[in-house]
Amino acid sequence: MNPIKNSVCEKAVFETIFREHSKTIRNFIYMKCGNLSQAEDLTQDAFIKLWKNCAKVPVQKVKSYLFTITKNAFFNEYEHQKVVLKYRDIQRDKVNIEDPEFQLQQKEFQQKLDNAINRLKPKEREVFLLNRIEKKKYREIAELLGIAVKTVEMRMHSALVTMRKEIKNYKI
Repeated sequence: MNPIKNSVCEKAVFETIFREHSKTIRNFIYMKCGNLSQAEDLTQDAFIKLWKNCAKVPVQKVKSYLFTITKNAFFNEYEHQKVVLKYRDIQRDKVNIEDPEFQLQQKEFQQKLDNAINRLKPKEREVFLLNRIEKKKYREIAELLGIAVKTVEMRMHSALVTMRKEIKNYKI
């Protein structure tokens, strides 16, 4: 077989991959998010990333690559929305929310928190979100991801260390 003909960068190969996997990817992420429009957007983004990285992704790994990209993008969006909702619901009895200084501090902290989460490695972010947002136990995460509980512990530890470094000097 000629490796060029089996390259993801070939238009015909890419179109075949899209036809074979787009619906499966969309349905997979739709089951996670429950929003068809969001699922379609994330699926489209995954295929755009695949096209941009077509030379780096072997045809045999395309399906896994697409699932991983889509799942990580969903977790990023999901986590961001959770953080947004969490800080909207903070009791503001003691703070004048009309105060421009408070609003600036809150905006800066939110940005710092978002950046810290975005800087996590994809595998660390996945474990962090499953544990802290979805409230799954390490054992459940290990079963879900098909990894050892010790691996989950190490990823979570690394994620927390990174998060602490990113936001340690910030006081609101």
